[in-house]
Amino acid sequence: MTTAVPAINRAAGAGRRTREILEGRPLDGPIIDMRDLRRDFTVRSPARRLRRSKRTVHAVDGLTFAMPTGSAIGYIGANGAGKSTTIKMITGILVPSSGAVRTCGLDPIHHRRQLARRIGVVFGQRTQLWWDLPLRESFRTLAAIHRLPEATWLKRRDELVDRLDLGTFVDTPVRQLSLGQRIRGEIAAALLHSPPLLILDEPTIGLDVLSKERLRLFLTEQRDLHGTSLLLTTHDMDDVQRLTERVIVVDHGRMVYDGDLPGLVGRVGAQRMMVLDLVEPSAPLSDVPDAELVGVEAEGLRQRLSFSPEQTTAAAVLAAVGERTEVRDLSIEEPDIEDVVRRLYLSTTPPRDAGT
Repeated sequence: MTTAVPAINRAAGAGRRTREILEGRPLDGPIIDMRDLRRDFTVRSPARRLRRSKRTVHAVDGLTFAMPTGSAIGYIGANGAGKSTTIKMITGILVPSSGAVRTCGLDPIHHRRQLARRIGVVFGQRTQLWWDLPLRESFRTLAAIHRLPEATWLKRRDELVDRLDLGTFVDTPVRQLSLGQRIRGEIAAALLHSPPLLILDEPTIGLDVLSKERLRLFLTEQRDLHGTSLLLTTHDMDDVQRLTERVIVVDHGRMVYDGDLPGLVGRVGAQRMMVLDLVEPSAPLSDVPDAELVGVEAEGLRQRLSFSPEQTTAAAVLAAVGERTEVRDLSIEEPDIEDVVRRLYLSTTPPRDAGT
């Protein structure tokens, strides 16, 4: 009997915790917690006459990480790296082959309906809006699905319409919206019920430069005001740089990096670029310590130097340049993150199979 009491107490505590989560109370642990998560697919292909071969593809192969509540993670990788499969397991769309994942403290499979009230998801080109309804009516329908009090969702809707600049097309049927307009509407729909976790898959696709910037500012504002956690998958590295403080890179279903962007750049030895506008034309600055001259323009008035942040600093390079000539203006160009990820892939040994 004495050994059964702690077990009963633990079970009761777990039950209370689950009830608190289902009732929408704040989560004190990781908003996403996965341990050795795996998802395999069996792929059949023609082999010989009347026979078909099959092989197992490891789409997600042993992922383990925890995402603190309120944080923002850029989850990046090439096509086929396993990003979409991971998201589908996080949201309860796919059942893991093995391992475990909890999202907002819930088992995504057993509590998928309850989890839907705790997360917002935007899957790139896939819509959660009603194609033939005006955007406004889609919001009303979603509010009913989430059982939101009228005063609550109307206030939230008006906030989102204002901040995402939806007013000019909120009464337009979704099928008549441009791709950029629909993406903004999708994000508003995903946030209507004020979920603590927002998952975005290619959120800025189809947006022009100005719209991208406004969307980034909006998402930063939502995190500041509401403490919204953000998991972002994208091929737009500006999104990663502007919106996240942590980067997880996956390749063939396995994690190959987990850290911040400067650490990722340093790991692969990527170079920063200093663009110097000089007061007077100068001979090529080819003798600056720990820097390499990569270009001379405008008869020596503009020169470009590359340097490794692991070996020196921009201040040291500038000081060395100042001993040789007078600088009128300068700018620093950060490494191209897509190139950084490519370098990271090349530095790792690919596993056997690719995911989706």
